Order: sequence, then C-alpha cells, then structure tokens
Amino acid sequence: MTTRRLILTRSAAVIGAASTGLLLPQMAMAQSDKVRVGFMLPYTGTFAQLGVAIENGFRMALDEQGGKLGGREVEFFKVDDESNPAKGIENANRLVQRDKVDVLVGTVHSGVQMGIHKVARDSGVLSLIPNAGVHVATRAQCAPNVFRTSFTNSQPTLALGKAMVDRGHKKAVWITWNYAAGEEAYEGFEQSYTAAGGTIVKKLGLPFPNVEFQALLTEIASLKPDAVACFFAGGGAAKFLRDYAAAGLNKNIQLYGSGFLTEGVLEAAGPAADGVLTTMHYSDALDTPRNKKFRLDYAKTFKAQPDVYAVQGYDTGLLLVKGANAVKGDLSNKKALYAAMEGATIDSPRGQWTMSKAHNPIQDMYLRKVENKENKVIGIAQKAVADPATGCKLS
Repeated sequence: MTTRRLILTRSAAVIGAASTGLLLPQMAMAQSDKVRVGFMLPYTGTFAQLGVAIENGFRMALDEQGGKLGGREVEFFKVDDESNPAKGIENANRLVQRDKVDVLVGTVHSGVQMGIHKVARDSGVLSLIPNAGVHVATRAQCAPNVFRTSFTNSQPTLALGKAMVDRGHKKAVWITWNYAAGEEAYEGFEQSYTAAGGTIVKKLGLPFPNVEFQALLTEIASLKPDAVACFFAGGGAAKFLRDYAAAGLNKNIQLYGSGFLTEGVLEAAGPAADGVLTTMHYSDALDTPRNKKFRLDYAKTFKAQPDVYAVQGYDTGLLLVKGANAVKGDLSNKKALYAAMEGATIDSPRGQWTMSKAHNPIQDMYLRKVENKENKVIGIAQKAVADPATGCKLS
C-alpha cells in the first residue's frame, strides 16, 4: 500500500475560490488552521487488523469531540509502515518532513517504533505510541514529546508473580521466544515472582518465530514445576496453547502468561486455552458501564467488535484531546500541552489511568481466566502498575 493522504472534511468546502483573489488569504488561513495528524501504522501484513483497530479507536475519540482538537479541524495523513523496521525512519520522515504533521501516531511493531522514536527525538514532533511496548522508548531514551498510551512489555508480567504465588504456585518454568519483547516480559515476571517468594526453576527459550515447542514441553514435563509462565502472541501463541494441551501438561501444571498469550487467539486455540490465566490491562469482558458503552458505540460505528488495540487507539485520542483542549488547539504551546497530557486522568474502557513521569500509563492489571473462548476477569491482579522507567531523566 503506497502512502496516501486522507483529509477530514467536516466543514463546508469553499466553492469557486479561484474566481476571486479576495478569498485566497482566507483559504490559506483555513488550511493552516487544521491540526495535522499522521498515522504510521501497519495497514498490510500480519498486523494490519491491529493498525486498523488503533486508527478506528483514535478517530472515535475525536468524533466524540465533533471531530475537532481544541476547536480546530483535523487533517489526517497515513503511511503503511508494513511492520518493517528497515523503513521506520524513512516512513516517519515522510510524515514529519513532507506532510508537516503536528502529531505522529504509531506504531505496533517495536522495531518500527524505534525508527519513529529517532525521528521524534530529532525533530521534536509530538509522538504518541498506541501499542509498541519496547522499554527504551520511555526509559533511557524517554523524551518530553513522546507519550505511550498502551503498556511496556514488562507491565503485564509485573502483576503476574504475586497472582501465581497467591494461588500456591511457588516453583515455575518460564518460556518465550528469544527476542526483545520476550526478554522484557521476563524482566517483569522475574521481578514480581521472586519478590513474592517464588522460585524460577528454569528459563527456556527458542528462536523467534520458531513454533516447534515439543522438545521444550518434554523438558517442562520432566522438571515438574507448579506452573509455567510465558510470553507468546499471535499465531505462535495459539500453537503453543494447543501443543501444551496436547502434551497433557494442562492437566497438572497451571499455565500463566502475559495477556497477549490469549488475546485474539481464542478461536484458533479452541478448548486448549480453557483455564489459562493471564494478566492484562484490558479484557473484552470487563463488566463496567464505561466499557459496555464503548463496545456498543464502537460496534455501531465500525460494524466490528473492539479489542485491546482499539481501546489503546481510543485512549491515544482521549489523551490528545485532553492536551489540545487545555491549550485551546494551540499545539505549538508545547510546555502547556505536555503539562496537560502529563497531568491527565483518562476515563478509559480499561478503567481510569494516569500518566507516569516517564510518559507511560499507570494502570490496573486484571487477572483473567479463559472460559468458553472468553477472557473472563476474575479480579485485579495489581492496582496502579507503573513501569520502573529505569534511566529516564524526565522530572
């Protein structure tokens, strides 16, 4: 998909302006008065559905404001990032240098995010991260113009350890792919599990995106831990769930994971996912008036059911709305804009959350159990979970 420009048309068009020079200054003023928002998201490939959900959620938040930011009309620009880290800097520069966006929204893939991050730090453009959980973006390389509205890779697992020990599972094996997201998820698990008194019997890994789990499952069976904790996502997660059950491990070794283990894969996993416990900042089944209204409104608007990615996109829009309204649409007033975003409380379908000093959400993590192809919330694993923001110098 080639780069394409989408213009939000919410005000009446100026007809026949070329026939009189008197209207040209007004036209120029109207054009420059729009807030320019750039989406750099995956619109093709494996993560395409995620990119669409994020954009849908973001647009929905703005639609609730009459399609405006601080009273100003909005103009949208889009780039398909193709989930290709090699094109990350080039694609971000298209939006910043060519399209002159005021705000850059992206992305899903952490490798691509680091390309966006470099451009954001170099240019000073406001950068909103609606998904990618890579730690460094809000740790050692945190920046005043970079805000994340989703999670860090270790946040869900920071809430996992105590939940496991509280259920009597004091000896565990950890398994994941050997790549950055898996290592960062392990950081949260190791910290929370050992602090709660648990012992990690062994840490197992396999190359990404290898899904040949049998040898490692055999090793788990021989180790006989109380539980297994893991980080997998997407198609690989579905296969791991099926293989774990096929090996008979689900009968006597409880399986836990970061919420992405069972997010969006329950149809593919089938009965193999039943009983699996995960920690996550959202669940489709969250039984609150706020979540129910959001889900109904989203379904009516987009003829689809929202997921965690739609919620994160929506919350990204809510955060920007908070900031833009505080400065009456003057996004060039960066000090006041950032202060408003830093101090915002977001009334989200996931539950209210606030922004940390490093610009990460401080949010509740829910303990969820898979029942009948649904991630049912059975409690709050930990309230107000914050990423440690190691190395961030923002005050």
